[in-house]
Amino acid sequence: MAWDSLPVRKPAHPFLILVAIGALGYSLYAARNSGGRRAAGEAPPSDAEARVNVLALCDAVQSYRDEHGVYVSAGPSPKEIPRGGQGVPFPESEAFHRIGFEPDGKVRFQYQVMVQESPVGEPEVSCIARGDLDGDGQNSVYRVRLDANGMTTPIEVEREGE
Repeated sequence: MAWDSLPVRKPAHPFLILVAIGALGYSLYAARNSGGRRAAGEAPPSDAEARVNVLALCDAVQSYRDEHGVYVSAGPSPKEIPRGGQGVPFPESEAFHRIGFEPDGKVRFQYQVMVQESPVGEPEVSCIARGDLDGDGQNSVYRVRLDANGMTTPIEVEREGE
């Protein structure tokens, strides 16, 4: 196919662009002014944050170990587990800062790095996220384990959706 025979794409109609911008603006306005209440039929918060962040946390811990030769424990942070899917600011933490894990904005989960010694004397690291998205007092727990060779397990989930 020659370059001069490629189809020419027409730009979007200006009215459609204005409608899309208006819909986005209204969605942002409604979300900001809902006071944390979800509208009828609105999807509950997702656990995607926890799944992404426990993997990022283990990656940060392993990168720190590769550079400095030791694993670092951190957290739990924030001190209280967020409830009902409400985001809270991630507090400043020297340990999390040292390994380079500092989530932007608000988080809906509590994060922790636990370093323990295995039965054979090697370090075992658990990167953990805890949350209570539905606000019923039962916590979901998302965990990735990191062994002394830097290998991670798949994400283990207890009480998914809580």
